[in-house]
Amino acid sequence: MTAGTTLITGAAGFAGRHLRARLRDQPIVAWHHPAAPALDAGTDRTVWRAVDLLDRAGVAAAIDRDRPSRIFHLAGAPQVDASWRSVVPHLRTNAYGTHVLLDAVRRTVPACRVLVVTSAQVYQVHDEPLDEDAPLIPATPYGLSKLAQDRLAADAARGDGLDVVLARPFNHTGPGQAPAFAVPSFARQVARIEAGLEPPVMAVGNLDTRRDLTDVRDVVDAYDLLMARAPAGRPYNICSGRAWRIGDLLDELLHLSTATIDVRVDEARLRPNDVPVIQGDATRIRSELGWQPHHTVEQTLRDTLEWWRRQTSA
Repeated sequence: MTAGTTLITGAAGFAGRHLRARLRDQPIVAWHHPAAPALDAGTDRTVWRAVDLLDRAGVAAAIDRDRPSRIFHLAGAPQVDASWRSVVPHLRTNAYGTHVLLDAVRRTVPACRVLVVTSAQVYQVHDEPLDEDAPLIPATPYGLSKLAQDRLAADAARGDGLDVVLARPFNHTGPGQAPAFAVPSFARQVARIEAGLEPPVMAVGNLDTRRDLTDVRDVVDAYDLLMARAPAGRPYNICSGRAWRIGDLLDELLHLSTATIDVRVDEARLRPNDVPVIQGDATRIRSELGWQPHHTVEQTLRDTLEWWRRQTSA
């Protein structure tokens, strides 16, 4: 690849697809797991590579081949609830995979700028909004794996002098997200009920939890901004600063629906340790870098529902 190449790990994932769309005019190397197919490039400046982050030799060879100047590290195991059943795979993917990537950068392209995406799940549970100085005491195995990733990234910047930037996104959603998460699960069920593919009964989990929610398109805007302007080693929350009750989000989707739908709680959808409130404080990224979200939650819900309607009718 030519100088100035951008590498995106996890490029076939939810946020990765939106980031690729944002950076479509740039030369991109897009990594996907060898067990999963590459997506359509969408631009002739995207080159797909099948790379397993747990394969140290394969990662080193891939970095040496393309020698990127920027890496957006989005790859990882993303599901909080699944982490209770698969602690070791989450640690291997999120922590060891990040170690392997940063080690390859250190050895081959030490001047490369790397954005490591961790999670708000690294923080201790608290009813008040969480800023970047909140205690780092995760409540879930997923959060533990992301904290390990976060500390590896911080140590690479501090101890090794690598140009590593830290992003801590809170919950984000939008068109294209898998139905394993609340909003797309609701939207998919609404779309299938409207299409007559399911009876007018919706299965849901805990509707009383409150989550800070940001549109994925605003989140990838923040990733791009952090890559361009954030100082190495300094973490930044990406969040709306408002915690939405999940039941209120469902009510808005039901309001947008053309069907009358009965809502029932499904015990199988309840998590073993569901944190009541997760709310962030985005003061740092707003004041230091000027980031702000542009999509309202209502627009996000409308766009997500329309996306699922298109998938259902396809």
